[in-house]
Amino acid sequence: MKRRSHLKFLIAATAGLCVHGAVLAQERASKEEAIAMAKAAVAHAAKHGKDKAMADFNDPASAEWRKKDLYVFAVTMSGDVLAHGINAKLIGKNVLDLKDPSGKLMIQEFRDIATKGGGWVDYEWPHPQTKKVEAKTSYVIRFSNLDAFVGVGVYR
Repeated sequence: MKRRSHLKFLIAATAGLCVHGAVLAQERASKEEAIAMAKAAVAHAAKHGKDKAMADFNDPASAEWRKKDLYVFAVTMSGDVLAHGINAKLIGKNVLDLKDPSGKLMIQEFRDIATKGGGWVDYEWPHPQTKKVEAKTSYVIRFSNLDAFVGVGVYR
């Protein structure tokens, strides 16, 4: 029941975020752009520290951390959301047991892949423009200076 309520909350919150034109541009980003943004986010946190980096990733006016349909999310290894580029309601929530609509424990898989050096995770997630659940893949990588990982995803 708890997991289902998390998913309902996340879907409702994501569906309601069709407001920020810069973030939700019609153009879809490429996997290469997602990798570049994730790596830039890791470098940004290493250079500026956790507090500044998370504030920047969460800034709704950021043109650097919100491009096309890309945005940065950051989660601790224990599942607490530090940053979410389009959904501030998730910040501070523990999402470790979150499942996508197909039942995949995606946050746990993100963490596992980040721990192994980074890579892609496929899952389903509501598209912020269409509000429909779509296939998505996110590139995740561990922060060098934090017990956390960053992810940037593209809709497939």
